Amino acid sequence: MASHLDTNVIPPSRQREAPRAGLTWIGQSIKRVEDPRILTGNGGYIDDFKMPGMAHAAMVSSPHAHARIISIDTSKAKALPGVIGVYTGADLASVVDPCPSFASPPVPQHAMAIGKVRHVGEVVAAVVADDRYIAEDAAELIEVEWEILPANVDLEASAAATGDAHLHPDDRETNVALDESFSFGPVEEDFAAADHIIKRRLRWHRSSAQAIETSGVVAHYDEFKGGYTIHCNSNFYNFIPFVIGGSLRVSPGELRIVPALTGGSFGSKVFSHKIIILTGGLSRLAGVPVKYIEDRLEHFTNSDSHGSDRLYDAELAVEKDGTFKSLRFTVLDDYGAYLQFGVGTHGNAMAQVTGPYTIGSFGMRVVAVLTNKCQQGPYRGFGSEVTNWVMERMVDATADELGRDPVELREQNMIQPDAFPYMIPTGNIYDSGNFQKVLSEAKEMFDFDGWRAKAKAMRAEGRCVGVGLATCMERSVYGPTEWWSLNNKATPGFTLTSTPEGITARFDPSGKLFITLNSPMVGNSPETVVTQILAERLTVAPEDIVFNYSDSQSGFNGVGPQGSRFTAMIAGACVSASIKLEERLKRFGAHMLQRRPEDLELRDGMVAVKGLKDQEKSFAEIALTSSFFRLSFPDGEEFDSGLETTAVYDHPLSTDPDEDRKHLGIFYPIVGHICHIVAVEVDPGTGKVEMLDYAAVHDNGTIVNPRTLAGQVWGGTANGIGTTLSEQFHYNSDGQFTNPNFAEFAMPTANEMPRNFKLGHVETPSPYTEYGIKGGGEGGRLGAPSALTSAIEDALQDYGVRIAALPVTPPVLRGLIRDAEQVAAE
Repeated sequence: MASHLDTNVIPPSRQREAPRAGLTWIGQSIKRVEDPRILTGNGGYIDDFKMPGMAHAAMVSSPHAHARIISIDTSKAKALPGVIGVYTGADLASVVDPCPSFASPPVPQHAMAIGKVRHVGEVVAAVVADDRYIAEDAAELIEVEWEILPANVDLEASAAATGDAHLHPDDRETNVALDESFSFGPVEEDFAAADHIIKRRLRWHRSSAQAIETSGVVAHYDEFKGGYTIHCNSNFYNFIPFVIGGSLRVSPGELRIVPALTGGSFGSKVFSHKIIILTGGLSRLAGVPVKYIEDRLEHFTNSDSHGSDRLYDAELAVEKDGTFKSLRFTVLDDYGAYLQFGVGTHGNAMAQVTGPYTIGSFGMRVVAVLTNKCQQGPYRGFGSEVTNWVMERMVDATADELGRDPVELREQNMIQPDAFPYMIPTGNIYDSGNFQKVLSEAKEMFDFDGWRAKAKAMRAEGRCVGVGLATCMERSVYGPTEWWSLNNKATPGFTLTSTPEGITARFDPSGKLFITLNSPMVGNSPETVVTQILAERLTVAPEDIVFNYSDSQSGFNGVGPQGSRFTAMIAGACVSASIKLEERLKRFGAHMLQRRPEDLELRDGMVAVKGLKDQEKSFAEIALTSSFFRLSFPDGEEFDSGLETTAVYDHPLSTDPDEDRKHLGIFYPIVGHICHIVAVEVDPGTGKVEMLDYAAVHDNGTIVNPRTLAGQVWGGTANGIGTTLSEQFHYNSDGQFTNPNFAEFAMPTANEMPRNFKLGHVETPSPYTEYGIKGGGEGGRLGAPSALTSAIEDALQDYGVRIAALPVTPPVLRGLIRDAEQVAAE
């Protein structure tokens, strides 16, 4: 271990349920428990929700990227019949405070602009009316006078901007929100001793999740109680509601956030704080319940959930035999107009920044630049998908410059199976793995050698066919230190260290097991996972488990489905609850069977005497007796009525960052591994890319449900394909968002997916989580861009095309081919 990691001691495992063979429910592809109500239209989405006296809101959005608001004339809108109220940013600020921020120091953001707008789509006024149609008509009658200011679109130019081009002149001197450098290990020494230094400038352009459902809120301010009831489709409602309450100027006891079924998130609805504060404030001003559902244009331009937008100058230090020594880069990140999560996406990426390779040191300078665009938020990968791509680009560049086979070079530098748990230079660990086995199985599944030969033969015939391979990491089960560990040490901000998940479980007198979850369903499978874990641990029948969801006042902290954490975390909560329920079941059962608790076991929904078939009591019988026949049991609090418990599971393995940031501690340690291989054909005349074959092998530890995991991998791969080939938000020089619609923001459809997609799994269970489970929600997007980029380069090797930016749309790719042809002609 490198000396800078000496203080980062790996705590002992707290695993209670070890991975093992012979499980009954874990590992089975049962149908999703959530599906019947969703498929029959009974799910209950946010726009389905109605309240008596409910009004509707419509917004007036800025058509300018950067401008001062000189005046807002609302008189015509107020005169329209059916309008309840028209409100500006100053009106809203009379009842709510600025939005919360995890950045330190924060970049102030109001839910509705006051005095100045900083991106196209920022809200400047709102109408509350009897229905949405009237509200929209009234919004068009509002007249705004503007003073146009210089728009910052290019991140390098924005970093150097002066005068009126400053986004936040009252709070900071430049448009650089943070500029910090880090060195983990002997970076300078390793580079000085390197035989080769491979350099690349790499660009990752912004896109975002565009779930089928936009963000929405139904808010009711009760003036008599002085509090809010908020119905919304956020998936972060039960972790830090007090932060949102602070912006709404109420205590947690005066704020009740109720979850709705979420029509997809992929990160975009992790927080949703701004729309909650905006709609809540409008309800308070108007004196009625208010519903506001973003339209698609608003979601594109004002969602606070744009993905990463980065420029890297990367260097890899390499020995003459191809051994990787050190990685370093400077990254400029276009955060847009605000900075809600600080540089947390880079903290996230530090969990796996050196990939599956034995790289001994790492250095980074991160520069967070503010521009006149909608701000960044979480999107599937949360920055790790970008550093995976950068790492794999550097490996391919090294192979190219050294004349090495790129697969052999990867194998040479891979961490060996006997090295786990393995600590990377930033301090995070990889808990377990067998990267070589994942690679081997992917190559066999894909017929890698056969495809290489076929691609070579096709190129000889004049076709542009290539094969690309990527070996990447899939971190899961995060600790929140990633959100603040890269902040300035003098002002780190809210240095939280807890990300729990909780569950409430209760046997009713009929023997049904009622479960209350503290996190919503966002397209994942929480009820299915919990069903399988509890059926395994308690031997109950899956059909005897019934689900409910808490609100922010009735549930314990639940961070929810994000960061590929939920399955592992809720499994831990289920095990904790099961242990408590098992102890009570055996205590009551022992008294009823006149046995000792240690003589009993749980078996097929029964408390039974070990080794005897006819000595048993059903859970239903025990639940009924313990609930209604108190005098049948001894007079002690251990026999208090009922079979219920609340259980909380904290992070299975985490440590604090070093005070001097020599390392970042252990914060994202449940790490899977993925290998994606793809064969493509490129039409050099049009730049169109067709996928001929695709194989993905993932190591997600012990698999709970192969069917649902496959859905996550396929969906994530589709995300990654879109990121690579088509999806990019375009802003012109005036800061106008030029493609905020599905006609021009080209998400892939089924027609663009590989016709032949093969999925395989290798299971190296985690020694730290219950049953050895790892996360699996982001892996497809974490691997697809790297594999596809490599395959396209391989297909165009005769042209000498090198890809340094994503996406490679047909026009971009055609331009690269044309440039290469011109160079060759010269």
